[in-house]
Amino acid sequence: MAAKTARNVLLITSDQQHWDTLGVANPRIKTPALDRLCREGTRFDRAYCPNPTCSPTRASIITGQYPAWHGCWTIGVKTPEDVPTVGDIFQQHGYASILVGKAHFQPLKSVPGSESLECQPILRDLDFWRRFHGPWYGFGHVETARMHGDESHVGQHYAIWMEDNGLKNWADYFQPWPPRPQKDQDDRYFLREGRHWKLPARFHHTRWVAERTISNLESCAAAGRPFFLWSSFFDPHPPYIISEPWASMYDPHAMVPGRYTEGEFDRMPPHFAKTRETRPDFSMYDEPGGAGLHGFHSHLRDEQELKKDIACYYGMVSFMDEQIGLILDALDRLKLADNTLVVFTSDHGHYLGQHGLIAKGPFHYEDGLRVPMIVRMPGVPGGRVSRSMQSLVDYAPSFLSYAGIKPPGQMQGVDQTAVWAGRAESARDHVVVENRHNPTKVHLRTYIDQRYKVTVYRGQPYGELFDLEADPRELRNLWDDPSAADLKAKVLHRFVQADLQREPTRMPRVTGA
Repeated sequence: MAAKTARNVLLITSDQQHWDTLGVANPRIKTPALDRLCREGTRFDRAYCPNPTCSPTRASIITGQYPAWHGCWTIGVKTPEDVPTVGDIFQQHGYASILVGKAHFQPLKSVPGSESLECQPILRDLDFWRRFHGPWYGFGHVETARMHGDESHVGQHYAIWMEDNGLKNWADYFQPWPPRPQKDQDDRYFLREGRHWKLPARFHHTRWVAERTISNLESCAAAGRPFFLWSSFFDPHPPYIISEPWASMYDPHAMVPGRYTEGEFDRMPPHFAKTRETRPDFSMYDEPGGAGLHGFHSHLRDEQELKKDIACYYGMVSFMDEQIGLILDALDRLKLADNTLVVFTSDHGHYLGQHGLIAKGPFHYEDGLRVPMIVRMPGVPGGRVSRSMQSLVDYAPSFLSYAGIKPPGQMQGVDQTAVWAGRAESARDHVVVENRHNPTKVHLRTYIDQRYKVTVYRGQPYGELFDLEADPRELRNLWDDPSAADLKAKVLHRFVQADLQREPTRMPRVTGA
Protein backbone atom coordinates (compact mmCIF):
# COMPACT_ATOMS: atom_id res chain seq x y z
CA MET A 1 0.00 0.00 0.00
CA ALA A 2 1.21 3.53 -0.76
CA ALA A 3 0.51 6.62 1.32
CA LYS A 4 -1.14 8.28 -1.69
CA THR A 5 -3.55 5.41 -2.35
CA ALA A 6 -4.14 3.70 1.02
CA ARG A 7 -6.61 5.11 3.51
CA ASN A 8 -4.57 7.25 5.89
CA VAL A 9 -5.71 8.66 9.23
CA LEU A 10 -4.63 12.03 10.66
CA LEU A 11 -5.92 12.83 14.13
CA ILE A 12 -5.36 16.43 15.27
CA THR A 13 -6.12 17.26 18.90
CA SER A 14 -5.98 20.29 21.13
CA ASP A 15 -5.92 20.07 24.90
CA GLN A 16 -8.77 21.24 27.13
CA GLN A 17 -10.60 23.29 24.49
CA HIS A 18 -14.14 24.55 25.10
CA TRP A 19 -16.55 23.27 22.48
CA ASP A 20 -17.63 26.72 21.25
CA THR A 21 -14.16 28.08 20.40
CA LEU A 22 -14.56 27.69 16.64
CA GLY A 23 -14.96 30.78 14.50
CA VAL A 24 -17.82 29.28 12.50
CA ALA A 25 -19.94 29.24 15.67
CA ASN A 26 -18.35 31.97 17.79
CA PRO A 27 -17.70 35.32 16.07
CA ARG A 28 -15.41 36.48 18.89
CA ILE A 29 -12.64 34.02 17.93
CA LYS A 30 -10.69 33.66 14.69
CA THR A 31 -9.99 30.08 13.52
CA PRO A 32 -9.78 30.21 9.71
CA ALA A 33 -8.10 26.81 9.32
CA LEU A 34 -10.64 24.99 11.47
CA ASP A 35 -13.40 26.94 9.74
CA ARG A 36 -12.01 25.64 6.45
CA LEU A 37 -12.08 22.12 7.85
CA CYS A 38 -15.75 22.67 8.77
CA ARG A 39 -16.52 23.81 5.22
CA GLU A 40 -14.78 20.74 3.79
CA GLY A 41 -16.09 18.29 6.40
CA THR A 42 -18.72 17.82 9.09
CA ARG A 43 -18.91 19.60 12.44
CA PHE A 44 -20.32 17.44 15.22
CA ASP A 45 -22.03 19.49 17.93
CA ARG A 46 -22.68 16.62 20.35
CA ALA A 47 -19.20 15.16 20.84
CA TYR A 48 -18.13 14.12 24.33
CA CYS A 49 -15.04 12.95 26.15
CA PRO A 50 -15.14 9.61 28.06
CA ASN A 51 -13.49 11.35 31.04
CA PRO A 52 -13.00 15.11 31.65
CA THR A 53 -9.27 14.79 32.45
CA CYS A 54 -6.30 14.26 30.15
CA SER A 55 -4.74 10.82 30.67
CA PRO A 56 -7.91 8.69 30.87
CA THR A 57 -9.38 10.17 27.69
CA ARG A 58 -6.08 9.96 25.82
CA ALA A 59 -5.79 6.31 26.77
CA SER A 60 -9.38 5.79 25.57
CA ILE A 61 -8.49 7.32 22.20
CA ILE A 62 -5.72 4.78 21.58
CA THR A 63 -7.44 1.73 23.14
CA GLY A 64 -11.10 2.22 22.22
CA GLN A 65 -11.90 1.36 25.84
CA TYR A 66 -13.34 3.32 28.75
CA PRO A 67 -11.01 4.21 31.63
CA ALA A 68 -12.56 1.62 33.94
CA TRP A 69 -11.42 -1.03 31.44
CA HIS A 70 -8.06 0.20 30.13
CA GLY A 71 -6.89 0.98 33.67
CA CYS A 72 -5.82 4.63 33.49
CA TRP A 73 -8.69 5.77 35.69
CA THR A 74 -7.43 9.31 36.38
CA ILE A 75 -4.45 11.56 35.85
CA GLY A 76 -1.46 10.49 37.90
CA VAL A 77 -2.18 6.85 36.97
CA LYS A 78 -0.06 5.03 34.41
CA THR A 79 -1.73 3.68 31.30
CA PRO A 80 -0.91 -0.04 31.44
CA GLU A 81 1.49 -0.95 28.66
CA ASP A 82 -0.07 -4.37 28.06
CA VAL A 83 -3.40 -2.99 26.79
CA PRO A 84 -3.69 -3.42 22.99
CA THR A 85 -3.87 -0.14 21.09
CA VAL A 86 -5.07 1.05 17.73
CA GLY A 87 -1.47 1.79 16.73
CA ASP A 88 -0.47 -1.83 17.34
CA ILE A 89 -3.17 -2.97 14.94
CA PHE A 90 -2.30 -0.39 12.30
CA GLN A 91 1.33 -1.49 12.39
CA GLN A 92 0.29 -5.12 11.95
CA HIS A 93 -1.32 -4.02 8.69
CA GLY A 94 1.73 -2.22 7.35
CA TYR A 95 0.94 1.30 8.54
CA ALA A 96 3.34 3.78 10.07
CA SER A 97 1.98 4.66 13.52
CA ILE A 98 3.24 8.06 14.67
CA LEU A 99 2.69 10.34 17.66
CA VAL A 100 3.85 13.96 17.57
CA GLY A 101 3.22 16.16 20.62
CA LYS A 102 1.49 15.53 23.91
CA ALA A 103 1.08 11.97 25.15
CA HIS A 104 0.35 12.13 28.91
CA PHE A 105 0.02 8.35 29.13
CA GLN A 106 2.15 8.21 32.27
CA PRO A 107 2.39 10.16 35.55
CA LEU A 108 4.91 12.72 36.74
CA LYS A 109 6.32 10.16 39.18
CA SER A 110 7.98 6.80 38.70
CA VAL A 111 7.70 4.03 41.32
CA PRO A 112 8.37 0.29 41.14
CA GLY A 113 5.51 -1.36 39.29
CA SER A 114 4.45 1.97 37.79
CA GLU A 115 7.54 3.13 35.97
CA SER A 116 7.15 6.35 33.98
CA LEU A 117 9.12 8.02 31.22
CA GLU A 118 7.08 11.20 31.67
CA CYS A 119 8.68 12.39 34.90
CA GLN A 120 11.76 14.17 36.20
CA PRO A 121 14.69 13.82 35.92
CA ILE A 122 14.31 11.78 32.74
CA LEU A 123 12.25 14.50 31.04
CA ARG A 124 15.39 16.66 30.79
CA ASP A 125 17.76 13.79 29.97
CA LEU A 126 18.07 14.82 26.34
CA ASP A 127 20.64 12.12 25.56
CA PHE A 128 17.99 9.55 26.41
CA TRP A 129 15.38 11.23 24.21
CA ARG A 130 17.80 11.51 21.29
CA ARG A 131 17.95 7.73 21.34
CA PHE A 132 14.30 7.01 22.16
CA HIS A 133 11.58 7.31 19.52
CA GLY A 134 9.50 4.26 20.45
CA PRO A 135 7.96 1.80 20.20
CA TRP A 136 5.56 3.13 22.83
CA TYR A 137 1.85 2.43 23.27
CA GLY A 138 1.50 1.21 19.71
CA PHE A 139 3.38 4.11 18.14
CA GLY A 140 6.39 3.01 16.12
CA HIS A 141 7.70 6.56 16.03
CA VAL A 142 7.29 9.05 18.87
CA GLU A 143 8.23 12.72 19.24
CA THR A 144 6.77 13.92 22.51
CA ALA A 145 6.90 16.39 25.39
CA ARG A 146 5.06 16.71 28.69
CA MET A 147 4.62 20.36 29.70
CA HIS A 148 1.82 22.86 29.19
CA GLY A 149 2.83 26.46 28.51
CA ASP A 150 6.00 27.29 30.42
CA GLU A 151 5.78 24.47 32.97
CA SER A 152 8.95 22.97 34.40
CA HIS A 153 8.13 19.58 32.88
CA VAL A 154 9.66 20.74 29.58
CA GLY A 155 12.26 18.55 27.88
CA GLN A 156 12.20 15.44 25.67
CA HIS A 157 12.04 15.83 21.89
CA TYR A 158 10.71 19.38 22.11
CA ALA A 159 13.79 20.61 23.99
CA ILE A 160 16.02 18.83 21.47
CA TRP A 161 14.20 20.63 18.64
CA MET A 162 14.71 24.00 20.35
CA GLU A 163 18.41 23.30 20.74
CA ASP A 164 18.75 22.09 17.15
CA ASN A 165 17.10 25.31 15.98
CA GLY A 166 19.52 27.54 17.91
CA LEU A 167 17.80 28.10 21.27
CA LYS A 168 20.46 26.64 23.52
CA ASN A 169 19.16 28.49 26.60
CA TRP A 170 15.60 27.16 26.25
CA ALA A 171 15.40 26.40 29.98
CA ASP A 172 15.48 30.15 30.72
CA TYR A 173 11.97 30.50 29.23
CA PHE A 174 10.36 27.84 31.44
CA GLN A 175 9.66 27.38 35.11
CA PRO A 176 12.76 26.10 36.93
CA TRP A 177 13.38 22.51 37.90
CA PRO A 178 13.61 21.72 40.74
CA PRO A 179 10.85 24.26 41.47
CA ARG A 180 11.67 27.17 43.73
CA PRO A 181 9.48 27.72 46.80
CA GLN A 182 7.14 30.66 46.36
CA LYS A 183 5.52 32.50 49.22
CA ASP A 184 1.75 32.92 49.07
CA GLN A 185 1.59 30.94 45.85
CA ASP A 186 -1.95 30.66 44.47
CA ASP A 187 -2.97 27.00 44.44
CA ARG A 188 -4.47 27.59 41.01
CA TYR A 189 -1.21 26.78 39.26
CA PHE A 190 -2.50 27.83 35.85
CA LEU A 191 -2.45 31.57 36.54
CA ARG A 192 0.42 33.60 35.05
CA GLU A 193 0.80 37.31 35.68
CA GLY A 194 0.87 39.22 32.40
CA ARG A 195 0.11 36.17 30.25
CA HIS A 196 2.74 37.31 27.74
CA TRP A 197 5.47 34.71 27.17
CA LYS A 198 8.91 35.99 26.23
CA LEU A 199 9.59 32.81 24.28
CA PRO A 200 9.65 33.74 20.57
CA ALA A 201 6.74 32.20 18.68
CA ARG A 202 9.10 30.35 16.33
CA PHE A 203 10.23 28.23 19.31
CA HIS A 204 6.77 27.64 20.75
CA HIS A 205 5.60 24.04 21.16
CA THR A 206 2.62 24.77 18.91
CA ARG A 207 5.10 25.51 16.11
CA TRP A 208 7.09 22.38 17.00
CA VAL A 209 4.06 20.07 16.78
CA ALA A 210 3.06 21.40 13.37
CA GLU A 211 6.59 21.35 11.94
CA ARG A 212 7.26 17.79 13.07
CA THR A 213 3.83 16.64 11.92
CA ILE A 214 4.53 17.98 8.45
CA SER A 215 7.98 16.40 8.43
CA ASN A 216 6.51 13.00 9.27
CA LEU A 217 3.84 13.40 6.59
CA GLU A 218 6.60 14.13 4.09
CA SER A 219 8.51 11.03 5.17
CA CYS A 220 5.47 8.80 4.78
CA ALA A 221 4.70 10.25 1.35
CA ALA A 222 8.30 9.78 0.21
CA ALA A 223 8.37 6.19 1.48
CA GLY A 224 4.95 5.42 0.03
CA ARG A 225 3.79 4.14 3.41
CA PRO A 226 0.25 4.52 4.74
CA PHE A 227 0.01 6.18 8.13
CA PHE A 228 -1.93 6.70 11.32
CA LEU A 229 -0.59 9.97 12.70
CA TRP A 230 -1.69 11.70 15.90
CA SER A 231 -0.75 15.39 15.87
CA SER A 232 -1.28 16.33 19.51
CA PHE A 233 -1.15 20.03 20.45
CA PHE A 234 -0.72 21.19 24.06
CA ASP A 235 -2.78 24.39 23.96
CA PRO A 236 -5.10 25.91 25.05
CA HIS A 237 -4.57 23.97 28.30
CA PRO A 238 -3.49 26.42 31.01
CA PRO A 239 -1.29 28.02 32.22
CA TYR A 240 -2.61 31.10 30.45
CA ILE A 241 0.54 32.22 28.67
CA ILE A 242 1.36 32.69 24.98
CA SER A 243 3.98 34.31 22.77
CA GLU A 244 3.41 37.47 20.77
CA PRO A 245 1.66 38.42 18.57
CA TRP A 246 -0.93 35.98 19.89
CA ALA A 247 -0.79 37.36 23.43
CA SER A 248 -2.11 40.69 22.17
CA MET A 249 -4.44 39.39 19.46
CA TYR A 250 -7.64 39.74 21.48
CA ASP A 251 -8.91 42.68 23.48
CA PRO A 252 -9.84 41.52 27.00
CA HIS A 253 -12.61 44.12 27.12
CA ALA A 254 -14.32 42.35 24.20
CA MET A 255 -14.34 38.99 25.95
CA VAL A 256 -17.60 37.63 27.39
CA PRO A 257 -17.10 35.29 30.36
CA GLY A 258 -19.59 32.69 31.40
CA ARG A 259 -21.56 33.51 34.54
CA TYR A 260 -22.79 32.06 37.79
CA THR A 261 -26.54 32.32 38.33
CA GLU A 262 -27.47 33.05 41.91
CA GLY A 263 -28.95 29.99 43.59
CA GLU A 264 -28.03 27.50 40.85
CA PHE A 265 -25.97 25.38 43.27
CA ASP A 266 -28.75 25.13 45.88
CA ARG A 267 -29.80 21.71 44.61
CA MET A 268 -26.37 20.54 43.47
CA PRO A 269 -23.95 18.20 45.30
CA PRO A 270 -21.99 19.98 48.07
CA HIS A 271 -18.67 20.40 46.25
CA PHE A 272 -20.27 22.83 43.79
CA ALA A 273 -21.20 25.41 46.44
CA LYS A 274 -17.73 25.22 47.97
CA THR A 275 -16.28 26.68 44.77
CA ARG A 276 -18.03 29.96 45.73
CA GLU A 277 -16.08 30.22 49.00
CA THR A 278 -12.87 32.23 49.39
CA ARG A 279 -10.99 29.48 51.23
CA PRO A 280 -13.04 26.29 50.85
CA ASP A 281 -12.26 23.17 52.86
CA PHE A 282 -12.36 20.05 50.69
CA SER A 283 -10.59 17.82 53.22
CA MET A 284 -13.61 15.53 53.50
CA TYR A 285 -12.73 14.21 50.04
CA ASP A 286 -9.17 13.19 51.00
CA GLU A 287 -8.40 9.49 51.30
CA PRO A 288 -5.50 7.02 51.05
CA GLY A 289 -4.54 6.43 47.45
CA GLY A 290 -5.81 9.83 46.42
CA ALA A 291 -3.84 12.86 45.30
CA GLY A 292 -4.41 16.45 44.20
CA LEU A 293 -8.05 17.03 43.34
CA HIS A 294 -8.42 19.16 40.24
CA GLY A 295 -11.04 21.84 40.64
CA PHE A 296 -11.27 21.56 44.43
CA HIS A 297 -10.32 25.16 45.17
CA SER A 298 -12.01 28.53 45.14
CA HIS A 299 -13.31 29.45 41.70
CA LEU A 300 -13.92 33.08 42.58
CA ARG A 301 -12.16 35.16 39.95
CA ASP A 302 -12.13 38.89 39.33
CA GLU A 303 -14.10 39.47 36.13
CA GLN A 304 -11.46 41.69 34.54
CA GLU A 305 -8.79 39.07 35.20
CA LEU A 306 -11.06 36.39 33.80
CA LYS A 307 -11.49 38.44 30.63
CA LYS A 308 -7.70 38.59 30.32
CA ASP A 309 -7.57 34.81 30.78
CA ILE A 310 -10.09 34.35 27.98
CA ALA A 311 -8.21 36.70 25.65
CA CYS A 312 -5.06 34.66 26.24
CA TYR A 313 -6.95 31.38 25.83
CA TYR A 314 -8.36 32.57 22.50
CA GLY A 315 -4.86 33.61 21.39
CA MET A 316 -3.60 30.11 22.19
CA VAL A 317 -6.37 28.62 20.04
CA SER A 318 -5.72 31.00 17.14
CA PHE A 319 -1.98 30.25 17.11
CA MET A 320 -2.75 26.54 17.06
CA ASP A 321 -5.26 27.15 14.25
CA GLU A 322 -2.62 28.87 12.15
CA GLN A 323 -0.35 25.87 12.49
CA ILE A 324 -3.16 23.42 11.73
CA GLY A 325 -3.63 25.36 8.51
CA LEU A 326 -0.03 24.59 7.57
CA ILE A 327 -0.67 20.90 8.18
CA LEU A 328 -3.76 20.95 5.95
CA ASP A 329 -1.75 22.76 3.27
CA ALA A 330 0.94 20.07 3.52
CA LEU A 331 -1.65 17.35 2.89
CA ASP A 332 -2.64 19.19 -0.29
CA ARG A 333 0.96 19.75 -1.39
CA LEU A 334 1.86 16.09 -0.83
CA LYS A 335 -1.30 14.94 -2.64
CA LEU A 336 -2.48 13.09 0.46
CA ALA A 337 -5.72 14.97 1.12
CA ASP A 338 -7.84 12.82 -1.20
CA ASN A 339 -7.22 9.62 0.76
CA THR A 340 -6.62 10.87 4.31
CA LEU A 341 -9.31 10.97 6.98
CA VAL A 342 -8.78 14.11 9.08
CA VAL A 343 -10.37 14.34 12.52
CA PHE A 344 -10.00 17.32 14.84
CA THR A 345 -11.09 17.34 18.48
CA SER A 346 -9.95 18.04 22.04
CA ASP A 347 -9.46 15.64 24.94
CA HIS A 348 -12.03 17.39 27.18
CA GLY A 349 -13.69 20.73 27.79
CA HIS A 350 -12.89 23.79 29.88
CA TYR A 351 -14.63 26.37 32.05
CA LEU A 352 -14.28 30.07 31.33
CA GLY A 353 -16.67 31.32 33.99
CA GLN A 354 -19.66 29.15 33.07
CA HIS A 355 -21.50 28.30 36.32
CA GLY A 356 -18.88 30.41 38.06
CA LEU A 357 -16.24 27.75 37.34
CA ILE A 358 -12.75 27.99 35.92
CA ALA A 359 -10.53 25.36 34.24
CA LYS A 360 -11.76 21.83 35.09
CA GLY A 361 -12.89 19.52 37.87
CA PRO A 362 -15.59 16.98 38.78
CA PHE A 363 -18.34 19.25 37.45
CA HIS A 364 -20.21 17.42 34.69
CA TYR A 365 -21.80 20.35 32.91
CA GLU A 366 -21.69 20.41 29.11
CA ASP A 367 -18.83 22.93 29.19
CA GLY A 368 -16.52 20.35 30.76
CA LEU A 369 -17.68 17.27 28.88
CA ARG A 370 -18.38 18.42 25.33
CA VAL A 371 -15.55 18.95 22.87
CA PRO A 372 -15.21 20.54 19.44
CA MET A 373 -15.14 17.91 16.70
CA ILE A 374 -14.70 18.08 12.93
CA VAL A 375 -14.38 15.18 10.50
CA ARG A 376 -13.19 15.51 6.91
CA MET A 377 -13.63 12.22 5.08
CA PRO A 378 -12.50 11.91 1.46
CA GLY A 379 -15.37 11.90 -1.01
CA VAL A 380 -17.92 13.18 1.48
CA PRO A 381 -19.54 16.60 0.83
CA GLY A 382 -18.57 19.26 3.36
CA GLY A 383 -20.35 22.01 5.18
CA ARG A 384 -22.59 19.74 7.23
CA VAL A 385 -23.45 20.13 10.91
CA SER A 386 -24.54 17.03 12.78
CA ARG A 387 -26.07 16.54 16.21
CA SER A 388 -25.43 12.81 16.23
CA MET A 389 -23.82 11.74 19.49
CA GLN A 390 -20.10 11.08 19.38
CA SER A 391 -17.64 9.83 21.98
CA LEU A 392 -13.86 9.88 21.72
CA VAL A 393 -13.91 6.22 22.75
CA ASP A 394 -15.33 5.59 19.26
CA TYR A 395 -12.21 6.82 17.49
CA ALA A 396 -10.07 3.68 17.57
CA PRO A 397 -12.68 1.32 16.08
CA SER A 398 -13.80 3.98 13.59
CA PHE A 399 -10.24 4.64 12.39
CA LEU A 400 -9.68 0.92 11.87
CA SER A 401 -13.00 0.52 10.07
CA TYR A 402 -12.20 3.43 7.76
CA ALA A 403 -8.91 1.71 6.85
CA GLY A 404 -10.74 -1.54 6.11
CA ILE A 405 -9.52 -3.27 9.26
CA LYS A 406 -11.96 -5.09 11.53
CA PRO A 407 -11.97 -3.61 15.07
CA PRO A 408 -11.22 -6.20 17.78
CA GLY A 409 -13.84 -7.23 20.30
CA GLN A 410 -12.12 -5.64 23.27
CA MET A 411 -12.83 -2.17 21.89
CA GLN A 412 -15.93 -0.66 23.49
CA GLY A 413 -16.44 2.27 21.17
CA VAL A 414 -18.85 2.07 18.26
CA ASP A 415 -17.99 2.36 14.58
CA GLN A 416 -18.96 5.89 13.49
CA THR A 417 -17.73 5.70 9.89
CA ALA A 418 -21.23 5.48 8.38
CA VAL A 419 -22.22 8.63 10.29
CA TRP A 420 -19.01 10.42 9.34
CA ALA A 421 -19.65 9.50 5.69
CA GLY A 422 -23.23 10.77 5.84
CA ARG A 423 -24.73 7.32 5.21
CA ALA A 424 -26.38 7.07 8.66
CA GLU A 425 -27.97 9.58 11.03
CA SER A 426 -26.43 8.10 14.18
CA ALA A 427 -24.44 5.17 15.54
CA ARG A 428 -25.29 5.66 19.23
CA ASP A 429 -28.18 7.25 21.13
CA HIS A 430 -26.22 8.11 24.30
CA VAL A 431 -22.76 8.62 25.74
CA VAL A 432 -21.30 7.68 29.10
CA VAL A 433 -18.69 9.81 30.87
CA GLU A 434 -16.63 8.37 33.71
CA ASN A 435 -14.80 10.33 36.39
CA ARG A 436 -13.01 8.50 39.20
CA HIS A 437 -10.68 11.24 40.40
CA ASN A 438 -9.96 9.63 43.77
CA PRO A 439 -10.39 5.95 44.62
CA THR A 440 -13.85 6.22 46.22
CA LYS A 441 -14.71 9.74 47.41
CA VAL A 442 -14.67 11.54 44.05
CA HIS A 443 -16.20 8.92 41.80
CA LEU A 444 -19.05 9.81 39.46
CA ARG A 445 -20.51 8.73 36.14
CA THR A 446 -22.81 10.51 33.74
CA TYR A 447 -25.27 9.26 31.13
CA ILE A 448 -26.31 11.70 28.37
CA ASP A 449 -28.78 11.18 25.56
CA GLN A 450 -30.26 13.66 23.09
CA ARG A 451 -32.39 15.27 25.80
CA TYR A 452 -31.53 14.10 29.31
CA LYS A 453 -28.46 13.89 31.49
CA VAL A 454 -28.09 12.05 34.78
CA THR A 455 -25.04 11.86 37.07
CA VAL A 456 -24.60 9.35 39.88
CA TYR A 457 -22.06 9.65 42.72
CA ARG A 458 -20.53 6.61 44.39
CA GLY A 459 -21.95 6.00 47.86
CA GLN A 460 -23.96 9.23 47.89
CA PRO A 461 -27.71 9.96 47.94
CA TYR A 462 -27.31 13.09 45.84
CA GLY A 463 -27.00 13.30 42.07
CA GLU A 464 -27.90 15.38 39.05
CA LEU A 465 -30.71 15.22 36.50
CA PHE A 466 -31.08 17.78 33.73
CA ASP A 467 -33.49 18.23 30.86
CA LEU A 468 -31.13 19.68 28.26
CA GLU A 469 -33.99 20.64 25.96
CA ALA A 470 -36.00 22.61 28.53
CA ASP A 471 -32.95 23.76 30.50
CA PRO A 472 -29.95 24.00 28.12
CA ARG A 473 -27.93 26.09 30.60
CA GLU A 474 -28.29 23.34 33.22
CA LEU A 475 -29.58 25.60 35.99
CA ARG A 476 -32.34 23.36 37.42
CA ASN A 477 -31.20 20.07 38.91
CA LEU A 478 -34.26 17.79 38.96
CA TRP A 479 -32.71 14.99 41.03
CA ASP A 480 -34.80 15.67 44.15
CA ASP A 481 -37.79 17.22 42.37
CA PRO A 482 -40.87 15.09 43.22
CA SER A 483 -42.50 15.95 39.92
CA ALA A 484 -39.50 14.43 38.09
CA ALA A 485 -39.47 11.13 40.02
CA ASP A 486 -40.81 9.09 37.09
CA LEU A 487 -38.39 10.76 34.69
CA LYS A 488 -35.51 10.06 37.06
CA ALA A 489 -36.41 6.37 37.24
CA LYS A 490 -36.71 6.14 33.47
CA VAL A 491 -33.36 7.81 32.76
CA LEU A 492 -31.57 5.79 35.46
CA HIS A 493 -32.89 2.62 33.83
CA ARG A 494 -31.48 3.82 30.50
CA PHE A 495 -28.17 4.40 32.28
CA VAL A 496 -28.08 0.81 33.54
CA GLN A 497 -28.85 -0.46 30.05
CA ALA A 498 -26.07 1.72 28.63
CA ASP A 499 -23.64 0.26 31.14
CA LEU A 500 -24.56 -3.26 30.07
CA GLN A 501 -24.18 -2.38 26.40
CA ARG A 502 -20.63 -1.11 26.75
CA GLU A 503 -19.25 -4.36 28.14
CA PRO A 504 -16.54 -5.57 25.70
CA THR A 505 -16.22 -9.01 24.13
CA ARG A 506 -12.50 -9.65 23.94
CA MET A 507 -12.97 -13.35 23.14
CA PRO A 508 -15.97 -14.80 21.25
CA ARG A 509 -18.01 -17.66 22.60
CA VAL A 510 -17.18 -20.60 20.34
CA THR A 511 -19.08 -23.48 21.92
CA GLY A 512 -21.70 -24.37 24.50
CA ALA A 513 -19.18 -25.18 27.23
